[in-house]
Amino acid sequence: MKKKFTEEQIIKIINRTRHGETAKNLSRELGVSNATIYAWKRKFANMTVSEAKRLRALESENTQLKKIVADQALDIVMLKDVNSKKW
Repeated sequence: MKKKFTEEQIIKIINRTRHGETAKNLSRELGVSNATIYAWKRKFANMTVSEAKRLRALESENTQLKKIVADQALDIVMLKDVNSKKW
Protein backbone atom coordinates (compact mmCIF):
# COMPACT_ATOMS: atom_id res chain seq x y z
CA MET A 1 0.00 0.00 0.00
CA LYS A 2 1.41 3.36 -1.03
CA LYS A 3 1.29 6.00 1.66
CA LYS A 4 1.09 9.65 0.75
CA PHE A 5 2.78 12.02 3.16
CA THR A 6 1.96 15.71 3.21
CA GLU A 7 4.64 18.33 2.79
CA GLU A 8 4.33 19.21 6.47
CA GLN A 9 4.89 15.59 7.51
CA ILE A 10 7.90 15.26 5.21
CA ILE A 11 9.51 18.44 6.58
CA LYS A 12 8.96 17.18 10.15
CA ILE A 13 10.57 13.83 9.23
CA ILE A 14 13.57 15.60 7.70
CA ASN A 15 13.91 17.74 10.82
CA ARG A 16 13.94 14.57 12.94
CA THR A 17 16.91 13.28 10.92
CA ARG A 18 18.72 16.56 11.59
CA HIS A 19 18.19 16.09 15.32
CA GLY A 20 19.96 12.75 15.49
CA GLU A 21 17.42 10.14 14.45
CA THR A 22 18.69 7.75 11.83
CA ALA A 23 17.01 7.22 8.48
CA LYS A 24 16.96 3.50 9.17
CA ASN A 25 14.91 3.89 12.36
CA LEU A 26 12.59 6.45 10.79
CA SER A 27 12.00 4.32 7.71
CA ARG A 28 11.12 1.33 9.89
CA GLU A 29 8.76 3.46 11.99
CA LEU A 30 7.04 5.07 9.00
CA GLY A 31 6.94 2.01 6.76
CA VAL A 32 8.97 3.54 3.94
CA SER A 33 12.37 2.65 2.53
CA ASN A 34 15.66 4.27 3.51
CA ALA A 35 15.92 5.51 -0.07
CA THR A 36 12.66 7.41 0.35
CA ILE A 37 13.97 9.22 3.41
CA TYR A 38 17.18 10.16 1.59
CA ALA A 39 15.25 11.27 -1.50
CA TRP A 40 13.09 13.51 0.67
CA LYS A 41 16.23 14.97 2.25
CA ARG A 42 17.68 15.74 -1.20
CA LYS A 43 14.45 17.20 -2.52
CA PHE A 44 13.18 19.15 0.49
CA ALA A 45 16.44 20.11 2.21
CA ASN A 46 16.28 23.51 3.93
CA MET A 47 12.69 24.15 2.81
CA THR A 48 9.78 25.43 4.79
CA VAL A 49 6.36 23.80 4.55
CA SER A 50 5.00 26.55 2.29
CA GLU A 51 8.00 26.24 -0.05
CA ALA A 52 7.52 22.46 -0.23
CA LYS A 53 3.81 22.89 -1.03
CA ARG A 54 4.67 25.38 -3.75
CA LEU A 55 7.25 22.99 -5.20
CA ARG A 56 4.72 20.16 -5.35
CA ALA A 57 2.14 22.46 -7.00
CA LEU A 58 4.68 23.57 -9.60
CA GLU A 59 5.66 19.95 -10.32
CA SER A 60 1.99 19.08 -10.84
CA GLU A 61 1.48 22.04 -13.16
CA ASN A 62 4.63 21.13 -15.08
CA THR A 63 3.37 17.58 -15.61
CA GLN A 64 0.04 18.85 -16.93
CA LEU A 65 1.77 21.25 -19.31
CA LYS A 66 4.04 18.48 -20.63
CA LYS A 67 0.97 16.36 -21.39
CA ILE A 68 -0.63 19.26 -23.27
CA VAL A 69 2.52 19.82 -25.33
CA ALA A 70 2.77 16.10 -26.13
CA ASP A 71 -0.87 16.04 -27.28
CA GLN A 72 -0.30 19.07 -29.48
CA ALA A 73 2.84 17.53 -30.96
CA LEU A 74 0.86 14.39 -31.86
CA ASP A 75 -1.86 16.52 -33.45
CA ILE A 76 0.73 18.38 -35.53
CA VAL A 77 2.29 15.14 -36.76
CA MET A 78 -1.12 13.73 -37.64
CA LEU A 79 -2.15 16.88 -39.52
CA LYS A 80 1.14 16.97 -41.42
CA ASP A 81 0.65 13.33 -42.38
CA VAL A 82 -2.90 13.97 -43.60
CA ASN A 83 -1.81 17.11 -45.43
CA SER A 84 1.04 15.38 -47.24
CA LYS A 85 -1.21 12.77 -48.87
CA LYS A 86 -2.49 13.50 -52.34
CA TRP A 87 -6.21 13.17 -52.74
